[in-house]
Amino acid sequence: LPAALLGTVLIGSALKDGGAVPDSPLSDKRNPLNVYFVKVAWAWTLWLLLPFIALTTYQFATTKFLYGPVKSILMVLRRLSALLVGTAVWYVCTGLFMYIENLTGTCSASGEVNEPRRLYTSKQECHQNNGIWNGFDISGHCFLLSYCALMIVEEVAVLEGLSMDQNSKLRVVINGLFVSLCFLTVIWVFMFVCTALYFHDFSQKLLGVLIGLAAWYGTYRFWYLKPFSPGLPLPSIPSSSKKYSYSR
Repeated sequence: LPAALLGTVLIGSALKDGGAVPDSPLSDKRNPLNVYFVKVAWAWTLWLLLPFIALTTYQFATTKFLYGPVKSILMVLRRLSALLVGTAVWYVCTGLFMYIENLTGTCSASGEVNEPRRLYTSKQECHQNNGIWNGFDISGHCFLLSYCALMIVEEVAVLEGLSMDQNSKLRVVINGLFVSLCFLTVIWVFMFVCTALYFHDFSQKLLGVLIGLAAWYGTYRFWYLKPFSPGLPLPSIPSSSKKYSYSR
């Protein structure tokens, strides 16, 4: 998936710059998918991952680790802290993108001929005066959509080692959350492709997706392997438990 995301940015940018992409409703930033999903992408991801991680981790702890209720809940809280980490990554990165755009931008505002030229310090201030802000706008869509998609793929991998009663209500709930997360991932990838085809310059999109990949790699491929971390969705089974073994 990481290589596919980078390839999508490269190919999409080449088509966009070559004028080979026809106009479509998706090229409008006000299209429903962008307004109701992408603009609140982290909220959607958080809202679905929270119950999924809580339920699967508790089930995993009780059936595979043979933990009691208290220790299982502690394991759930530890894994849910991955969502706090993700929220921090989203908040810091989006704030950094806005800071860079404000730092590198200038405002093109229409005014009266005799009106003194005014200096604008931010994109928001420029827009409030009906101006156009020209700055280095790192693609927040490329960053967030790539990060959310990779995070979901990592978290749903827990189902590979989860055992549940075929007719249990818990299985129905978890399967419903899994299908919803898969559907959400399809939307994220689809809108990532649309971003690559219709919006931003190549450098802005490339930097956005590289930051998203770095956030994923730094957490799930590095930090979460360490003892003092939220841990991976499929941690190692204690040697005292002979009921189950899994090699990630």
